[in-house]
Amino acid sequence: MYHNILVPISFDAERDTSGTMKLAQILATPDAKVTLLHVVEHIPGYAISYMPVDYLREARQAIQAQLDEMAATLPDAQGVVIEGHSGRSILDWADENKPDLIIIASHRPGMQDLLLGSTAAQVVRHAACAVHVVR
Repeated sequence: MYHNILVPISFDAERDTSGTMKLAQILATPDAKVTLLHVVEHIPGYAISYMPVDYLREARQAIQAQLDEMAATLPDAQGVVIEGHSGRSILDWADENKPDLIIIASHRPGMQDLLLGSTAAQVVRHAACAVHVVR
């Protein structure tokens, strides 16, 4: 059983968060703190100029609302939105907040993952705590 659980959340169409959410509920102690973390990737400068002025603020608010809705299904859970590169930002957040477990979803690896590495693979390799990967 774990007391401080980090669950990185991706809103990609092919991602199913039900497995990670269910596992967090199963592995959490009754007084556990669960954090649902979403990393907003930086948008390149050349692309941001073509987007509406309030795009980033509104997108961040929409993501936070979705995370809050998901967090409401777990006791003592909260949603957090940060910016940066997914793998590195998850690891940095974990270093600062010291979860004792990270539950992260992963897709079936393809050839591109052998060359570039996926977010889950990066977290597994470099996290200082236990990591449970859900497929």
